[in-house]
Amino acid sequence: MASEIDLRHELEERLRFETLLAEISARFVHLPAEQIDSEIEDAQRRICECLCLDLSALWQWSVESPRFLTLTHLHSPPEGPSRPERLDAEEAFPWSFQKLMQGEVLAISTERLPPEAARDQETRRFYGVKSSVAIPLSAGSGPLIGVLSFDTIHKERTWPESLVKQLNLIAQVFINALARKSADLELREKEARLSLIMEAAGAGLWIMDISGGRVWTTPKTRDLFAFSPDEALTYDRFFEMIHPSDRSRVDLVVQRAIRSEEDLQCEYRIVLPDGSIRWIFASGRLHRKSSEGLDCLMGVSLDISALKQMEGELQDRLKEIETLKRRLEDENIYLRKALKTERGFEKIVGESNAFQSVLLSARQVADTDATVLITGETGTGKSIIANAIHQLSPRREKPLVTVNCSALPENLIESELFGRAKGAFTGAHASQAGRFEVAHEGTIFLDEIGEMPLALQSKLLRVLQEGEFERLGSARTVTVDVRVIAATSRDLNEEVRRRRFRRDLFYRLNVFPIPIPPLRQRTEDIPLLARHFAEKYARKMNKHIESIPRSTVKAFMEYSWPGNVRELEHVIERGVITTSGSSFTLAERLRSPLPVDAPDAPLRDLATVEREHILRVLQETGWKIEGPSGAADILKLHPSTLRFRIKKLGIHRPA
Repeated sequence: MASEIDLRHELEERLRFETLLAEISARFVHLPAEQIDSEIEDAQRRICECLCLDLSALWQWSVESPRFLTLTHLHSPPEGPSRPERLDAEEAFPWSFQKLMQGEVLAISTERLPPEAARDQETRRFYGVKSSVAIPLSAGSGPLIGVLSFDTIHKERTWPESLVKQLNLIAQVFINALARKSADLELREKEARLSLIMEAAGAGLWIMDISGGRVWTTPKTRDLFAFSPDEALTYDRFFEMIHPSDRSRVDLVVQRAIRSEEDLQCEYRIVLPDGSIRWIFASGRLHRKSSEGLDCLMGVSLDISALKQMEGELQDRLKEIETLKRRLEDENIYLRKALKTERGFEKIVGESNAFQSVLLSARQVADTDATVLITGETGTGKSIIANAIHQLSPRREKPLVTVNCSALPENLIESELFGRAKGAFTGAHASQAGRFEVAHEGTIFLDEIGEMPLALQSKLLRVLQEGEFERLGSARTVTVDVRVIAATSRDLNEEVRRRRFRRDLFYRLNVFPIPIPPLRQRTEDIPLLARHFAEKYARKMNKHIESIPRSTVKAFMEYSWPGNVRELEHVIERGVITTSGSSFTLAERLRSPLPVDAPDAPLRDLATVEREHILRVLQETGWKIEGPSGAADILKLHPSTLRFRIKKLGIHRPA
């Protein structure tokens, strides 16, 4: 069941990201130039949030001085070294700089850079960058004008080729928007100081006599329309060059400008002698010779073919994205139908009386809207039970939104749960719905609810009681219909006694408690689970494992499993990796086995078990917390969460 859930989650993530790309691309199509910069930074933020990235920076340089980068657009977390506004790229990142100048897209990990990139590695470590995608920016076939990067600073990640291509597409959207902004600003500047003589240096100047239709032009205008230097020009001669489909519209604009004295502005196509098409933007105004009448129409013409080409390319890419979005939606619908027979508890492994009692309780409460509190040690499968309850409930067609209260920083958890209004805090450039709004008519799963800050518990209590809350920074009340499932590995009674958890919230959550026994109390499930995980990872690694030796199963049965089912799964995965034949081989010796003659050894409190387990992992990793093979990676915890628990449990590194 876990693999199908992972597949569905992956498809949903892909669909969500493709939808985001379509939304972002569409917003830039007719976006005013003055909004482009803020929209780029908002798009950087939304992409980072969707892909769980930490930072995105857009640097630009001039063609005359390409080695010096200027930071123009940034989405960044508050922690870590600040980014300079100007940077000598060739000095700071010589290896990356050369590859970007060659037009190469880089998907790199700081700790896996080649020896010749030592300087790049040093700089990246200084700024705390773990992994990046860096995309060179150029408009069409023109020179490079900058680079767009997406980075992680908390942990490394992989960059699938499909994702890199999608980020490259976003980069093209950004550069097209910046190019259009540059063209728009240039055009506005010319129009603002409209002295036709000054404009003639960069555009074609023309003057048309209203009464006779004769036209005088600068050489630039003749070049634009491919007229010979000595050809006598009239309005009719210009009209012959205009594309037949645009002639009536252009003539209507010209006649209206003559009759109403409105400024003339229009875009149209001309057909050059070789059959090629050129887009022209014309701007003009009427000038009176005297108070008795109009004398001439004066204006300038600009070649906007490149801009139109970029707009066409953007529209083609939008159609591409829309097609892909529809295909993914169809695949998702098909997957939902295929999974209908798999929902519920069919794929949950466990036949012990203790675990069957858990499943019975879950089945009983699934059909109701009652709040459920799932308790148990870490790794016992609380999230799987929560998901199964949702899939068996009448809300199964609506979203199941999961919130890990221990993984969210305390200063962000309120906005994540309840949303925020635009300007609620620094960096809140747009309004954002919270997880409760996203889960409307569905289910929200509050994992590790015991980690929720005391200050937010009253707001959560109000949602549970009344279904109402206000977004951060907003006075408007939002009403939602959400079924709440909570889980914790803490003893909430003890937390209430110590005044770290509200008593009234505990009673409101504890409507239907489901305690999940630790793996050591349902040892008869261990052989089934071991076989299930061995088959699962053997399939993923294209191996054939026929059996698990009795001695290994015996070792499994005697081990205390402080990490419960999650620890067993990881042990099996490592064993499958090292197994070379058809018989499963244990990759390591299990530590701290329970004495065979003492099955009823006294149980210890959860905090003691957690402290000993974390301490053992820290000792085995040499007290390394972050990075691959670090304690946080092994324990599947965020590094900041692990540091908080180390401090809370009074764990100290020996001198």
